[in-house]
Amino acid sequence: MTSEQRSRCMAAIKGKDTNPEMIVRKYLFSRGLRFRVQVRKLPGTPDIVLPKYKTAVFVNGCFWHGHEGRKYFRLPKSNVEFWKEKIERNIERDRESMKALCDLGWKVIRVWECELRNKANREETLNRIYTNITSSDGSGYSFEETDVPKAAEPEADYS
Repeated sequence: MTSEQRSRCMAAIKGKDTNPEMIVRKYLFSRGLRFRVQVRKLPGTPDIVLPKYKTAVFVNGCFWHGHEGRKYFRLPKSNVEFWKEKIERNIERDRESMKALCDLGWKVIRVWECELRNKANREETLNRIYTNITSSDGSGYSFEETDVPKAAEPEADYS
C-alpha cells in the first residue's frame, strides 16, 4: 500500500458504533438492560454506561488497545516507533480512565474484540458480561485487584 492508501484505510476505521460494540449493545438490550452510549462526562468516555448498576463497559479493539499475545494484535512493519508509542499511550489512557472510574465508585467491565469474534465463545462471553453487570454483590472489578480487568474471561490471577 502507498502511504496515501494506508492513511485513507486508517482514517476509515470507526471509533464508536463498531461491530463488537453493537453485538454487546444488542445483547444487553435484548436482556432488558437500558443504557447510555459514549458518555463524555465519565472518564475515558465508556462505550456503554448502565447508570442503574453504576457500571461502565469498554469494548476494546485488540489492535488499538494492545491486546498482547492475540492474533488480532500485531504492530505494523512500517513506522513501528509511531505505532508502538500510540498504542502505549492508549493503554496508559485506558488504565487512567479505569482507575478514575473505580475511584468514583463505578464497576468497570472491559471486553476484547477477540472474545466476541468467535461465535462459539460469544454467547458465554455475553452471558458473563450480563452476570457481572447485574450481580448485586457490588464487587465488580477494581483497578487495584487486576492490572487489566477483564469481564469475559474466567477469574484468574492477572498479575
